[in-house]
Amino acid sequence: MITKRNIFLIGPMGSGKTAVGRQLARLFHYTFHDSDADIEARTGVDIPFIFEQEGEAGFRLRERESIDRLTRLEGIVLATGGGAVIDPDNRRALAERGAVVYLITSVEQQIARTRHARHRPLLNDVDAERTLQQLMHCRAALYEEIADVTVSTDRRRVQLVAEEIHRALQQAQPS
Repeated sequence: MITKRNIFLIGPMGSGKTAVGRQLARLFHYTFHDSDADIEARTGVDIPFIFEQEGEAGFRLRERESIDRLTRLEGIVLATGGGAVIDPDNRRALAERGAVVYLITSVEQQIARTRHARHRPLLNDVDAERTLQQLMHCRAALYEEIADVTVSTDRRRVQLVAEEIHRALQQAQPS
């Protein structure tokens, strides 16, 4: 039974967390937040710049602070970065403070959705398919570990995915 007042979206890059999150927030009449956008707003620079200046470790520290702060709010939908689950503190905060929805998608779909994106530092100057496969191999069990609900986004419209999540979470609420 899911009785939590927040909804946290996890999953790999390109799974649709931001797009689905915005729609889900409308359906639940919650406020939408995106941890990457929050980091950019607080630092005044974009994520690739943070990676360039501070490396992934610096970014992950900022991400942990953002997730800790945002998950303490009430009545929100939060889209997290694809790597947020690698930090045990993030997994604990997400699992304890909200209903966690894992948006699962294939590597092929991720490639299609991220092909022209310039704001994905982990995909710069690398074999995108190989990198995405490696990331999924490392992170899939972590996503599954804290997920209350898992929904596939492959070749599906944002509205339909959001409606499926809405139904699943509504059915899980106590009467």
